[in-house]
Amino acid sequence: MQLLIKGGELVDPVAETLDQVDILVQGGRIVDLGKGLQAPGAEIVEASGCYVCPGLVDMHVHLREPGFEYKEDIISGTRAAAMGGFTAVASMPNSDPVADNATVIRYILEKAREGAAKVYPIGALTKGSKGRELTEMADLKKAGAVALSDDGMPVMDAGMMRRVMQYAAMLGLTVISHCEDLTLAAGGQMHEGAVSSMLGLQGIPAAAEEVMVARDILLAESTGCKLHLAHISTRGSVRLLRQAKERGVKVTAEATPHHFTLTEEAVLGFNTNAKVNPPLRSREDVEAIKEGLKDGTIDVIATDHAPHAFHEKDVEFQLAPNGLVGLETALGLVFTELVHPGILTVPQAVAKLSRHPRQVLGLAGGRLEKGAPADITLIDPQLSEVVDPANWAGKSRNTPFGGRKLTGLPVMTLVEGRIVMQNRRLRE
Repeated sequence: MQLLIKGGELVDPVAETLDQVDILVQGGRIVDLGKGLQAPGAEIVEASGCYVCPGLVDMHVHLREPGFEYKEDIISGTRAAAMGGFTAVASMPNSDPVADNATVIRYILEKAREGAAKVYPIGALTKGSKGRELTEMADLKKAGAVALSDDGMPVMDAGMMRRVMQYAAMLGLTVISHCEDLTLAAGGQMHEGAVSSMLGLQGIPAAAEEVMVARDILLAESTGCKLHLAHISTRGSVRLLRQAKERGVKVTAEATPHHFTLTEEAVLGFNTNAKVNPPLRSREDVEAIKEGLKDGTIDVIATDHAPHAFHEKDVEFQLAPNGLVGLETALGLVFTELVHPGILTVPQAVAKLSRHPRQVLGLAGGRLEKGAPADITLIDPQLSEVVDPANWAGKSRNTPFGGRKLTGLPVMTLVEGRIVMQNRRLRE
């Protein structure tokens, strides 16, 4: 069966160009690209007015399986990914049991075969993500782990983090760091500032993140390890990252849509759906994140998709878990907040959502060319929709974006040539 995508604007995130090109897909791969292609008998996809992009990759997702399937599971999470235009996600290891051994990595990969998007497991840095004992990193890599992280928990012991980086460097694996000094953040519920004082909530200072950003950059510089900073959120973190890159340190970083769209004021009214870690910061921090995305300091946009059940968030603010769901709103927020205002061009935005995550994780692809797997996302830049969590494919609804109008949405997701989402509906 052939599929011919006609009339769309092909996005090349490498050359940073747009060009009207038809794409012919067969056997899960791109077999031809060109203007005015003809393929008698092929299924035709009219893409006029749409951007045709290499499949989007979210490199920071919590699928909650195994152990917390009532929040999300691999099937529901990949369906949410497909609805969001993502052809692949990387799953963080804080499941139960933790993905700190080859058995759990293999389980995730096996279960993902039934999913609507590809899943790349990330293995834990330390056993149980407790920061005390190294995992068998070589076994994790052999089983299919594409990177290592204790996301959700920082490795507080600098000596342990140095050993982690030394071993990861030997294996060619990227270390993804959750930068948080627990002695500075301890007991904090939100960003430390005027709003936390007004609400009477203990704040988390920006320094809680920045101290660990600085430490891990220095350790990466001394070990030669590839370091990726997860969900950076402060001006100071952006500054430290920029300086490190100027020195040639092998460091990359990601920002989440909620950290470049929302400030600490989203917590007003004790909105537990706006309780995240790192917390939503000040307006100045938000502007610094946008500037970091614009000038290339921040390489990747990732969601930190963190589903929780309704009853877990419907409690007093201090008792609610951190996290919000992001897969089904990410692209709309990127276009609404970054592309349409001119902060990022379309190729720049697509690079941060496709090619750059792949590069960080050591995955091939991220460019639509002859012979490449047909992992493709179609985006209608003018399509608008009001966020309604009741219609989502994922299990959880913990979002502060309900009721918000977004413009620029995915209208088709193809995974190895198979249409998994079309016209804002999943194909069963």
